[in-house]
Formats: sequence, C-alpha cells, structure tokens
Amino acid sequence: MSVKIRLARRGRKKQAMYDVVVADARAPRDGRFIEKIGTYNPNTDPASIKLDDNKAFDWVMKGAQPTDTVRAMLSYRGVMMRKHLQVGVNKGAITQEEADKKLEAWIKDKESKIQGKVDTLAKAKADKKKAALEAEKKVSDARAEELKKKAQEAEAALVEEIKEGGAEGNDDVEEDVAEIEETQAAEAKTEAPAEEAKEEAPAEEKKEEPKAEVKEETPAEEAKEEPKAEAKEEAPAEEAKEEDKKEG
Repeated sequence: MSVKIRLARRGRKKQAMYDVVVADARAPRDGRFIEKIGTYNPNTDPASIKLDDNKAFDWVMKGAQPTDTVRAMLSYRGVMMRKHLQVGVNKGAITQEEADKKLEAWIKDKESKIQGKVDTLAKAKADKKKAALEAEKKVSDARAEELKKKAQEAEAALVEEIKEGGAEGNDDVEEDVAEIEETQAAEAKTEAPAEEAKEEAPAEEKKEEPKAEVKEETPAEEAKEEPKAEAKEEAPAEEAKEEDKKEG
C-alpha cells in the first residue's frame, strides 16, 4: 500500500486550516487517515506550521511520499535536510556527529531568517499604522479648523447684519448677537491683560493735570482785586476839586 503525507482541510469558509496527516493514497482527501503529525494555518503572516519533526522524519524514511505543499513545509522545517544527511550517513559518506552538527547549524540559520522576517513584518505593520494615524490626525485637524473658520464667518456676518438693521425687531437674534459680542470681549480681555495695564498709567496722569490749572488761576483773582485800590486813590483827587470850588 502506498502512503502519502498530505493536508486535510478543516475550519470555516474563508478561514481554512489544515491538518498534516499520513493517509492511504486511495483514501479521500478529508477522509480516514493513519496518523496526524501536525497542523498548518495559512491565515497568518508568516504561515503557522506546527509539526512533529521526528514523526515526519520517520514516515519519510519509511518511504511515505509527501505532496508538493507538504514537501515545501518539510523543507521549511528541515525534515528533508535531515533525510538528506541521514542518507549520507547510511551510505558512509559522513559520520552521524558531522550530520548532527550540519543539521544544527542549518536550523539556527533558518530560525534567524524566520525571526528576521517576523521582525520586518511587525515593523512594517507598526509604521503603516503610525502613518495612518498621522494622516487621520491631519484630516481631523484640517476639518476642525475649517469648521471653526466657518463659525467665525457666520458670527461676523450675523453681527454685521444686525448692525445694518437687517434683523431689527428680532429679540432672539439680538440676544444671540449680544452673547457673541460678550464672548468676543471676554476673549479680548484674556488675550491682552498686559495692554490694559499699560493703558491705565496715562489715565492717572490725566487726572492729576487739573491741579496745576487751579494754581494758575490765582493770579487772575489778584488782577480782579486791583481796581479796588485804584478806586481808593481817586477819592482824594475828587475832594481837592470840591475845595477849590468853595474857595472860588
């Protein structure tokens, strides 16, 4: 009886998984089998292969013929390399120790390559995710800025319309405009507190100026009092004129 090492399908639609089985070549693909020696999942990257290497090697040495897919899997796991070295040992071309050393070196090199591929794929996936997040953030920021700009334009247009008298008599609109102006004034106060502090100093100086003006007005009052002295000086002259009239 000819024996094959092949795959038996299982799993749901579009998520297929496979068992690595040893079966009679005359049996159906998913039918009876002699022994299950591993599993194969092609849905991961890289594909997940779980295999009992010793059992697979024993069946290969007994003459079991793997299918093309299973042969590639056995080569990937080093089973075919082990068979090749064991045939050389059986023929006396190399010793068992040399064969074991070569197989161990081959497995280490293969594992390093597999790990390098896994790391490369993980890095590429992380970079792709990061780039997607950055692009999404740029789009969201641009959208938020556009919405903010539109809202500001709408507020400005509403205020202008009310100022021009286009919305007179509408109490709701006037209240909205008042609220908008209050919020804008509050924002202006919070944004420029230093400028208000600078403007307060000149106002105090202006309040002090009237004091100097009061002091300057005192000479004018003295000027008003001078005619009284002149009136006193003119009185003796009038008395002298009356005495001359009496003597005459």
